[in-house]
Amino acid sequence: MDLKNLSSNWKKLQPTLEKDKSRVPKRKPSEDDVLQPQPNGVKRVKLAVKQPPERLKQVRDDHKRDMGIAPSHQKQSASLATWAEDNDISAKDLTAAYGSSSTLSVPASKYEDKINEGLSPTKDAGKYISIDCEMVGVGPAPGWESALARVSIVNYHGQQIYDSFVQTKEPVTDYRTFVSGITPQLLKGGRTFEVVQADVAQLLNGKILVGHAVKHDLEALLLGHPKRDIRDTSKHPAYRKVAGGRTPGLKRLAKQVLDVDIQGGEHSSIEDARAAMSLFRREKEGFEREHQKNWGAPRNTEAPVGSKKGRGKTKKRKKKK
Repeated sequence: MDLKNLSSNWKKLQPTLEKDKSRVPKRKPSEDDVLQPQPNGVKRVKLAVKQPPERLKQVRDDHKRDMGIAPSHQKQSASLATWAEDNDISAKDLTAAYGSSSTLSVPASKYEDKINEGLSPTKDAGKYISIDCEMVGVGPAPGWESALARVSIVNYHGQQIYDSFVQTKEPVTDYRTFVSGITPQLLKGGRTFEVVQADVAQLLNGKILVGHAVKHDLEALLLGHPKRDIRDTSKHPAYRKVAGGRTPGLKRLAKQVLDVDIQGGEHSSIEDARAAMSLFRREKEGFEREHQKNWGAPRNTEAPVGSKKGRGKTKKRKKKK
């Protein structure tokens, strides 16, 4: 532009116009912008800045913590009630298994198995327990003769409450390691048969026993249990349908019903006991319906507080006039 041809007023405006050209134009607020409160009470527009996904996730998690909410990728509360709610276990089943005043703590996502621990000093057995045993071969025909080598028991929620290797009274001629997972070293650290038998008998007392073909486990332990207090997943009608009316294998049931792979190689008696309990929980109402057909209503061994039942008093008969 030729400044000589401009009027005096335009010449005076030129320095001001040159300054305005050097300024960065203001951006108009967009829908992504957030109004931020200022200390003086005036709301000003804060321009949105795109954050990387990791940073946004961290910000959301920090906000949840401030609100007292656990982030979704973290473990939930380990209290029994919360754990049960997170795993779709009803309050009714929870009370039936542990009682209304239980304060048991339960891991939220994984189990803390302690091999050969014996009786757990911290886990509550509750009303329902599930058992599984591993065997080894003894005698001149180890394929035919078996001896108890390991016993595992879990509670209603699959927590290990007992696990022990068992020293055999006869020389082991086949450890069946590829299936049983038992080795000579493991059996050396085992307990005597009498100790294990007494421990298991103590746990069975007054409990509902869950298992898969549990008859064989009891025979190996030389123990009995009331039939009305047994819930056998191998005999449950709904599960027998899976095998076309025949006795279903535990591995097959775990895969088709629970979508869980077990017994891929060496068996784990803890894993098998846990799978049987999971199958029982899945069909608990069905089990109880079948039980009631065979045995009638559950026994009520305790009279309510204040009830006259069980006091041994009888009504006096009126004398005939």
